Amino acid sequence: MPSLNKGFDPDVINEYREKMSRKGKNFLLSDSDDNSEEFKNFYFIGMFEGKEVLYDAALYTLRLHHNSELYELAEHRAANHFPEFKSISYREDENGDLQALDDLEEEIGLYMAEVMMELEAEGDIRVSEFIEVDPHLNFGIGLDAALNVEEISESVISTFIRQFNDDTIKLDQTSYTFHTEDEEFVR
Repeated sequence: MPSLNKGFDPDVINEYREKMSRKGKNFLLSDSDDNSEEFKNFYFIGMFEGKEVLYDAALYTLRLHHNSELYELAEHRAANHFPEFKSISYREDENGDLQALDDLEEEIGLYMAEVMMELEAEGDIRVSEFIEVDPHLNFGIGLDAALNVEEISESVISTFIRQFNDDTIKLDQTSYTFHTEDEEFVR
């Protein structure tokens, strides 16, 4: 319900608008540790069903989306192959160093790496640019998107927002696959 969602509240929206204005940008980056050259989580103001709203957006490169799809499929196959499968979780010791995986986790990890290399070599995973909107967040409207760019820079974010809000964004429907060895994409 939009009335309970603070992302639709005009006072909250104006607060974000003022913060954006002070920074001279049309978005505010989230303080997420996940932000990187290939992924950014940010907020921007747009319209949804005729009402102004804050969007909670995740924008990532098509290469990162491809890698995520590879990992998900490898994890699924590992779950089918190993009856005792559980997701691999990396733990740190008291010095902040990664602890060694136990024998089963190591075996699962090697199996997943083999599956990923096989899928990548065969070009089985193909991805296209997309935008998905999720109206069921507790704060604002969720938006996930992947673009075929080398990195998610402030310029890419700003252009994406402008085109999204103007309804002029044109997504590339070409299916791509990526290869880690040569860092080149194949059409």
